[in-house]
Amino acid sequence: MPQIRAFRGLRFDQDAIGDLSRVVCPPYDVIGPELHQTLLARHPTNAVRLDLPEVQAGEEPDDRYRRAAKTLSNWRVDGTLRQDSHSSIYVYEQTYRVPGSDQVRMQRGFIGRLRLEDLEPGSGVLAHEKTLSAPKEDRYKLLRATGVNTSPVVGLYADPSGRSVQALGAITSRRPEADVADDDAVRHRLWAVPEDGPQANFVKLLLEAAGKNPITIADGHHRYETALRYRDERRANKTGETDPAADYVMMLFLETTKQKLTVLPTHRIARGLGEEGVRDLLDHVEWLFSVKPVADRKELEAAFGSADASGGQGRFGLWTRNGGAILKAKRDAFEVSLRGGGLALRRLDVTLLQVALDRLCGIDAAAITAGRLAYSKSVSEALDWVDAAKGGADAAFLLDPTPVSEIAAVAAEGDVMPQKSTYFYPKALTGLIINPHEW
Repeated sequence: MPQIRAFRGLRFDQDAIGDLSRVVCPPYDVIGPELHQTLLARHPTNAVRLDLPEVQAGEEPDDRYRRAAKTLSNWRVDGTLRQDSHSSIYVYEQTYRVPGSDQVRMQRGFIGRLRLEDLEPGSGVLAHEKTLSAPKEDRYKLLRATGVNTSPVVGLYADPSGRSVQALGAITSRRPEADVADDDAVRHRLWAVPEDGPQANFVKLLLEAAGKNPITIADGHHRYETALRYRDERRANKTGETDPAADYVMMLFLETTKQKLTVLPTHRIARGLGEEGVRDLLDHVEWLFSVKPVADRKELEAAFGSADASGGQGRFGLWTRNGGAILKAKRDAFEVSLRGGGLALRRLDVTLLQVALDRLCGIDAAAITAGRLAYSKSVSEALDWVDAAKGGADAAFLLDPTPVSEIAAVAAEGDVMPQKSTYFYPKALTGLIINPHEW
């Protein structure tokens, strides 16, 4: 079973840096070049300098990792970053508007250290996403140079009793140590809860609740696998250490049964079909789907733009310049093409759509690698691509969000989902709490 512990986190000294919103940033994998430059210019101690250091003129590519380590050391020496004196868990609350809607949600969890386990059958940590070598190499070089986790992996646990959610509510009734809004107007609040303090009973309850059953990684697969590699390297190079800090990774633990988590769908945009390919698609779509034509794109925007849409029903939207439809999968028609993987993986909407793209559009794995698919999390943007024939876009396929229960089921069966299947929102901030690999 998972082993979870409190730790002494590094935090920005708000008396030294002032406005906390100027020094935190999104995780590295959602920072594009323009935002990167904005964050670098925002404040000289923005956490992006640790998590995504830039390559400067005249440097070798790997020099940026060494510079990040030196920056971290300097910030600890000059008091920009201070380490908490007591081992704590860090209760984390995010309040946000669901993108594309007017619905406001709030989610709570806590940040602690999770003892690393290999991702293999019987593990207390389950993965659902396939990772790529380039991001893992980047994260490994940074972790090796700095020896810290700048942002948490996100893990899911289930506590149907509701006791852990009640404990989180009790903790958040007092004033937080950090309260900051990000560029997407998401409000982030953080409470440090020492394991030897007056709320020690809540700490014990939360650690036990999250550690009763395997944890499913929701976000941060690359960082988790990087941490495994770093752990193994440290074990090979050092002997005699008892329970070293490098055997752990910082994780945000979110309970899944008593609060509504937001998973955004990633819509697919088929490119390069041409007029003949679109006609062929429309002529044969009934092979796999029941088809309900729509009057206009507004009908699709209403059907797939709701924050309360529930996935897992085999429902899709289709839009071309010749019109559109709401599709419902004929599951029996897919059976011949569903090979490998467990039942949970084969039932996924994204798995069904992958089959449909191959059979109806000729877009197989090789074509995807070649760029025949584009992606968008916005329904309107996906439809706009088709209307304007942007980048050769000819057809948009809209999806409902993947239910959290289906993600956990795929992970429990030891399978991984197709790429761009899940996007948990909102992201945990980088730099709000930093985990040093030391006790």
